[in-house]
Amino acid sequence: MLLEVKNLSVEINEQEILHDLNLNLEAGTLHVVMGPNGAGKSTLSNVLLGHPNFQIKSGEIFFAQEKINDLSPEQRAYLGLMSLWQAPPEIEGVALEQFLFLAYKNIFAARDKAWKAPSVFEFSELLKKQASILNISPELLKRSLNVGFSGGEKKKIEILQLNLLQPKLAILDETDSGLDIDAMKILAENIKNYQQNKGTVLLITHYPEILEFLQPDFVHVMVKGEIVKSGKKDLLTTIKTSGFSQFI
Repeated sequence: MLLEVKNLSVEINEQEILHDLNLNLEAGTLHVVMGPNGAGKSTLSNVLLGHPNFQIKSGEIFFAQEKINDLSPEQRAYLGLMSLWQAPPEIEGVALEQFLFLAYKNIFAARDKAWKAPSVFEFSELLKKQASILNISPELLKRSLNVGFSGGEKKKIEILQLNLLQPKLAILDETDSGLDIDAMKILAENIKNYQQNKGTVLLITHYPEILEFLQPDFVHVMVKGEIVKSGKKDLLTTIKTSGFSQFI
């Protein structure tokens, strides 16, 4: 089992958000988490990644058979956890190409102590090749991270990071929101390619449209901080027909 969440209860500002939550992900699978606003979906993502504002009251999180409750976000990233965000932050003064180079070196060096880092020029060629697949212009790579980028450009940069860093588990926290149909197809195609390389996906979404292009192994419904229903893709039909009110 790649990820095991056992009886997890989490609070922020003394308010409990997740209640005795359980979730297991096998390597190479695609799990979808859906639910109404305020269900705790993004909280789950933040807690898995080690956001310091959320306190674990009880329960355990195991990743690749290692307990990660007390690990920093950086340590979790080195183990192979990564998130693609709904609203990626803008960071003035940090060149996108430089940011990606440092992330690439640090991640792969942490995974393999014998790994030899590429030169700046070697990485630049690798980056250009990966960027061209997503129709990202070389000029965009020279700009400050996400500053002045369109919504679609930000999402493409998130996918670029996924393709470059190849984590064991990619958490997609509403990455599909705001995408037009063409951008959604590109996102779905890259998720498929990532899975073919033994990647595991936890997709958090409000929008079942992207699932027209993907084949999830499991679908989970989350309500009020708990997973109240799990099933296969046919569970989506029930959600589309009757919404989430039937689970509340």
